[in-house]
Amino acid sequence: MNPFFKSIIVNVVKNRQKHKKPSQISEPFEKRVKNLEIEVTHEVWDFFYLLLGVISASFGLRGFLMPNSFIDGGVTGISLMVNELAGISFPLLLVCFNLPFLALAYFSVGRRFAIKSVLGIILLATAVALTPYPVMTDDKILVASFGGLFLGLGIGLAIRGGAIIDGTEILAIYISRKTSLTVGNVIMIFNVIIFITAAYFLSTEIALYAILTYFAASKTVDFVIDGIEEFMGITIISEKNEEIRLAIIEKMGRGCTIFKAENGFAKEGETRKPVDVVYTVITRLEMSKLKTEVDKIDSQAFMIMTSVKDAKGGMIKKKPIKKFDK
Repeated sequence: MNPFFKSIIVNVVKNRQKHKKPSQISEPFEKRVKNLEIEVTHEVWDFFYLLLGVISASFGLRGFLMPNSFIDGGVTGISLMVNELAGISFPLLLVCFNLPFLALAYFSVGRRFAIKSVLGIILLATAVALTPYPVMTDDKILVASFGGLFLGLGIGLAIRGGAIIDGTEILAIYISRKTSLTVGNVIMIFNVIIFITAAYFLSTEIALYAILTYFAASKTVDFVIDGIEEFMGITIISEKNEEIRLAIIEKMGRGCTIFKAENGFAKEGETRKPVDVVYTVITRLEMSKLKTEVDKIDSQAFMIMTSVKDAKGGMIKKKPIKKFDK
C-alpha cells in the first residue's frame, strides 16, 4: 500500500486505540493495522466495481434502450415502462421504485449492503440524468442485444462490488426465504408480469424485444459473476486415493483436501471400511484432464461433480491452463 495511505491507516488505528480501555484491546497493534488495510483495500475495489457498473448500465440505458423506447425486466423495466407511458423522469422513477427494496435490503441483508446499494442507485440515476451518451443505433435487434449486454454488465459489476442497482434480487431473496419458491422462480414470475403488462399497455413487439433484452442482460450478469472459468468441486472416492491425490498435485498442479470417511455399502453386522475421500476445486476447462488422470489410476472411481460459484486462495489459480495439457 502507498506509504501516505499507510500512515493514515496507522493514525486511524492509534486514534481508535485512544478511545478504548486496555482491557478492550485483544489484538496486537500490527494486526489491527493489517486488518484495516485489508478492509480499506476491499472497499476501494468494491467502489471501483460499482462505479464501472454504473457507467456500463447508464450507457446501456441512454445509448440503446431509452432512445428507442425499449424496456427491460426488473425494477429498471418498470421504471422504463412508466417513463414511456406517463412521461415521468426515469432517474426519479428509478430511485423511487427502488426505495422499498432498499429498505427491505437493510433489514433482510444488512446495513452495509443497503448503503452501498443506495449509493449505486443514486449514482446510476445521476449518470442517466446528466451524462450525454450518444444514441448508438436504432436497429431493434442491436438495441435489445447490446442494451441488455451493457445493462447486464453494469448489474453484474455492481454485484461484484457488493451492491445492487436493481431491487428485484432483494425481493426474490426475501420471498424465497418465506416460501418454497427459489430466487430464480421469483425473478421469472416478476418479469413475466412486467412483460405481460408491457404487451398490454405498449405493444406485443416491445414486450418481445424486452424479453430479448432481459435474456441478454441476465446472461451477461451470469458471465460477470461466475466468469468464463466456472469452478467445479470434485469429490473422488477410490481405494487408490493416494495415487489420485499425487496426480492432482503433481500432474494437475492443483491442491486437494482429504476427508476421513467410512464405506457405507456394508450389510448389517459387517464392519465398515475406512476410506479417504479426495476433494479438489478446478475449473470446468480442466475437467477433461482430471477425468483422464483419474481413469488412468482407477476407472471405477466414484466422482461427484458440483458447480462452485466462486473460489479464492489456495492453488486454484497457481498455473495457467495451457500447462495442464502437457
